[in-house]
Amino acid sequence: MTRVHVTDLVKDYTIREGLRRSRLRAVDHVSLDLTPGRTVALVGESGSGKSTIAKILTRMESPTSGTVDVRLDDGTPVQGSLYRRQVQMVFQDPYASLNPFHTIEHHVARPLRIHQRTTGAAQTHQRVLEMLERVNLSPAEQIAARRPHELSGGQRQRVAIARALAPGAQVLIADEPVSMLDVSIRLGVLNLLGRLQREDRLAVLYITHDLATARHFSDEIVVLFRGRVVERGPADAVILDPQHDYTKLLAMAAPDPERGPARVAAGAVIDRAAIDNSVCYDHFAGEWQQVGSPARSAATARSAATARRTA
Repeated sequence: MTRVHVTDLVKDYTIREGLRRSRLRAVDHVSLDLTPGRTVALVGESGSGKSTIAKILTRMESPTSGTVDVRLDDGTPVQGSLYRRQVQMVFQDPYASLNPFHTIEHHVARPLRIHQRTTGAAQTHQRVLEMLERVNLSPAEQIAARRPHELSGGQRQRVAIARALAPGAQVLIADEPVSMLDVSIRLGVLNLLGRLQREDRLAVLYITHDLATARHFSDEIVVLFRGRVVERGPADAVILDPQHDYTKLLAMAAPDPERGPARVAAGAVIDRAAIDNSVCYDHFAGEWQQVGSPARSAATARSAATARRTA
């Protein structure tokens, strides 16, 4: 099993305007843990830094500072080609993440060959069919021979999941994997991810702006606002008892048929411009913390909370 420990992650971009340069801080001292069999949901609006964190974890971007420590259960660091095999990503757009010129079999077989998971064409073909069956794409022989334009959006995303798991990934970065799918098939894809996680004990980072799916699919929620973590804790605690104004604003913006216009109008109005992202509420620790102070991982906070309850 593979664990990921992210500590004080910072990512700055240089913005050029003619001869002048300025700095944009996309991610500001973010810490989180990904452990086998658990899903962490990274929630926030567009531009909050979610996808930047995903790119850093998959090594498509390098952090300005901070560490991403990936280790096996025995403490062995995961590096080089093993890192690329262990940490895989499912992209948001199933229409753009698959090459329209190649068959579905090519997409799933390529990571098997690159990471030397199979030997010979016959073994690779059989493994491709097994992966397609695992993501509920059948008959696998027919699906494997098709091209992406012959599949629906939901089927394409299942192919993307099969491709990510093909090399033997233990850490899955799912960057809004259902946001571009029809509402009617989103639950099916999330349930598929949940089943695969349980079967393979995957560590999953689920990136989304949808609080409802975050609560349904994740064990822990981390709320990101302007590059900083402003609230974190068990999924139910964050959704049902939000403490930070930004989390409350997200909850108010989520569609709720039982919440009529009168109840919304009667609620407290939150001024978005006045929201403070310099503090974070940690439900595990039960306290407010200053953003940028020495990092305290979720695992450490959970251990401390357990110790207080048993004392």
